[in-house]
Amino acid sequence: MIRIDFNRLKFLIIDDNAHMRRIVRQLLHGFGSREIFEAEDGAAGLELFAAQKPDIVITDWAMPLYDGIEFTKTVRGSNSPVTRFVPIIMLSGHSEKRCVIEARDAGVTEFLTKPVAAKSLYERILSVVLAPRPFIRTKDYFGPDRRRTVNTKYAGPERRKGTADAEIIEVAPIDNRLQQQRKQADPIAAGQRTGTAA
Repeated sequence: MIRIDFNRLKFLIIDDNAHMRRIVRQLLHGFGSREIFEAEDGAAGLELFAAQKPDIVITDWAMPLYDGIEFTKTVRGSNSPVTRFVPIIMLSGHSEKRCVIEARDAGVTEFLTKPVAAKSLYERILSVVLAPRPFIRTKDYFGPDRRRTVNTKYAGPERRKGTADAEIIEVAPIDNRLQQQRKQADPIAAGQRTGTAA
């Protein structure tokens, strides 16, 4: 199994159910993560998101005041060149196809149904850290490419009509972005760690 350094990742868990937040926190601790922030609804989640700038958000769908879909649309609609690309993993008790499609169309990166299994959560995190999908910007959508695979033979009604009206934005793996941020924050220390002259 491929391993990543969870100790370097900051997580934000947004769920109105304290028990579910505790379960997800324990799973993340078990994976090795130490920086985990929690919010009980999307509005509080947005405040923590702005203050803490997490690397990955894990959010519930159905919450009072401000749900996970509204949270996702707000993040994807922001003008920040950094935070709008943050991977968002949605946990939901709603597994109907229409719910998954609505979450995908809001800009959710990954979708998991409750109860969540440790292996499934680990695999989704691994996916968004090591192999992020490119982001797509059109007049109606901004978020991760909704296609998991490119099927050039697909001719159905949902086929994208070329890329003339869509901007494709490649996203670097989180591990690479973390290394770059650390180098920019402290170039002398980064040079000493790699053994190069500063």
